[in-house]
Amino acid sequence: MHDNRLTAHQPRPLSTSSKTSLALAMIEPDRPHNFGGALRLAACLGIELHLVEPAGFPLSDRRIREGALDYARQAAWFRHPSFAPLDTLASSADRRLLLLTTKASRSFADFTYRPGDILMLGSESRGAPDWAHARAEARLHIPMRQGIRSLNVLSAATIVLSEAMRQTGAFAMLQTKAGEDE
Repeated sequence: MHDNRLTAHQPRPLSTSSKTSLALAMIEPDRPHNFGGALRLAACLGIELHLVEPAGFPLSDRRIREGALDYARQAAWFRHPSFAPLDTLASSADRRLLLLTTKASRSFADFTYRPGDILMLGSESRGAPDWAHARAEARLHIPMRQGIRSLNVLSAATIVLSEAMRQTGAFAMLQTKAGEDE
């Protein structure tokens, strides 16, 4: 029988090597399939994923596994009972916390990213809490057509992470060559 339990890595002080890697932090997510997709994204792009609780679903939810497929075990992900541990880890490693929000005036495309940046996403139904807005070093949005409310959080994260990885040269550090399957 296959063990399908999700096991987070223990939060630890962010090492020098992790300062060169970008990270994604999902703050109080409430859609398990998006968390599953984020696990897959983290595994494929070699970024850290931080889950800031409370989450609106149990980690045993089958929709997480459906979104992650078999990539969850390859993802470097960390579970935090609240924002404070992530904030402490980021501060101690001198990593910037960036918030992706529809309430920002600055476009993600006009921002200069650095290795080690942590992109924070708010809850799918409520957005980011006020304290995340206050703590963020920069608040960024994705320009969209007028009258459209928002993108799916994982789609938005993928767009911004792609630009951040392009700017920081992170794509060059990935080992898979075009056309290769593992």
